[in-house]
Amino acid sequence: MSKPILLQGHERSITQIKYNREGDLIFSVAKDTVANVWYSVNGERLGTYNGHTGALWCVDCDWDTKNVLTGSADNSCRLWDCETGKQLAMLNTSSAVRTCGFDFSGNIIMFSTDKQMGYQCFLNYFDLRDPQQIEDNQPYLTVPCAESKITSAVWGPLGEFVIAGHENGEINQFSAKSGEVLKKVKEHNKQINDIQTSVDLTMVITASKDCSSKLFDSTTLDHIKSFKTERPVNSAAISPIMDHVVMGGGQEAMEVTTTSTRIGKFEARFFHAAYEEEFGRVKGHFGPINCVAFHPDGKSYSSGGEDGYTRIHHFDPQYFDFELEA
Repeated sequence: MSKPILLQGHERSITQIKYNREGDLIFSVAKDTVANVWYSVNGERLGTYNGHTGALWCVDCDWDTKNVLTGSADNSCRLWDCETGKQLAMLNTSSAVRTCGFDFSGNIIMFSTDKQMGYQCFLNYFDLRDPQQIEDNQPYLTVPCAESKITSAVWGPLGEFVIAGHENGEINQFSAKSGEVLKKVKEHNKQINDIQTSVDLTMVITASKDCSSKLFDSTTLDHIKSFKTERPVNSAAISPIMDHVVMGGGQEAMEVTTTSTRIGKFEARFFHAAYEEEFGRVKGHFGPINCVAFHPDGKSYSSGGEDGYTRIHHFDPQYFDFELEA
């Protein structure tokens, strides 16, 4: 494994990283109001999307890398022109925007808002082809989530529904047409921190505070596999080319101070997707790993940490060599 590329463009902890479909760009957002875009091949920063006034929780990019979507604790979800960095739309909310995403067509966006300050959690759907919805700040569909707030969400296959993970460990499929709950499962007993899809959208992987990560069928929500660790899992991703998953996690902030601070001891963990066995670890971060993402070609992955760094690791997936860690 070659030396990782270090991306230093944030002053506070990274909350999410995303590759575009081609994999030539990485988008990173953090608690410092800035969204960055980088060249994934050499870690050069392409530019920033400036305008938010609060921590950013989520970022997404559409299928043809035209538009970028960001959600923030400044109670707004914003749409940007990817190339120029110009703000195209701003959707105001009553509470922080926790998750956001483009559907496969890039025409429909979804985002969820936090339950805070007397407001409940909502899942909102906007059609970007209808300028009136944007102008009036009126989504074509709003789904209230009274029971437990959404902590992570992704679009399912064909843009028919959104798969959402909740604070109580539930996973729901919310129809993008009617807003009704199509399927519901509860395989985790604590908060789901992250949900990511496989490259063909047939599976999703969850990362939970209950120290495990699980693989589900995205249409039926059948539970397929489980990956267990000793620490809360903040993020998990599925390799696009191998039967591998990578998981990133750490400890609760309050526990970090009570443990020894060996240099960069926070590891990304690799598990075999079929055998559920861990086969490698990659050290490097100086704090818990908040998010992980595979490059679409499967030959590198990135991790974003509480330390504010994003690290891109290139490797040959056929021959993992975890002894030569940087």
